[in-house]
Amino acid sequence: MHNHEPAGYDCPFCDFAAEREADVVYRDDRVFAIIAPRWWPRNAGHALIIPVAHHENLYDLPAADGHAIFDVTQRLARAMRTAYDCAGVSTRQHNEPAGNQDVWHFHQHLFPRYTGDDLYGTLPEPEWLPADRRRAYANRLRAALA
Repeated sequence: MHNHEPAGYDCPFCDFAAEREADVVYRDDRVFAIIAPRWWPRNAGHALIIPVAHHENLYDLPAADGHAIFDVTQRLARAMRTAYDCAGVSTRQHNEPAGNQDVWHFHQHLFPRYTGDDLYGTLPEPEWLPADRRRAYANRLRAALA
């Protein structure tokens, strides 16, 4: 009813490749979390929290997966405050094209926040960053989770 995934869609989260495993900061039976490959300039190291099962959007998400995502988001938020020494965190989640969804698998963003970072302001588009930069943030976040 509220789905926009095209026929034959090759989901990047369902097909999460082994070579990207270094980006994973958390994994259980329902949820995994990664360091996002695209970063806003003043919010480096933001995370994506993703259900293991494929659900396109919030409307399709079973309650048990939604609860698991929220629990992991809270745990990662606490770890992010420690690991990144940020002043706070923000979450963001998009549904359907009008809601700026661009991957047809539910995922929630968790951003480190700093005073004056202007995340929701007029900053330039996010950048794609190389694996070594993501890995450094993943290591910090995994250490804070331990």
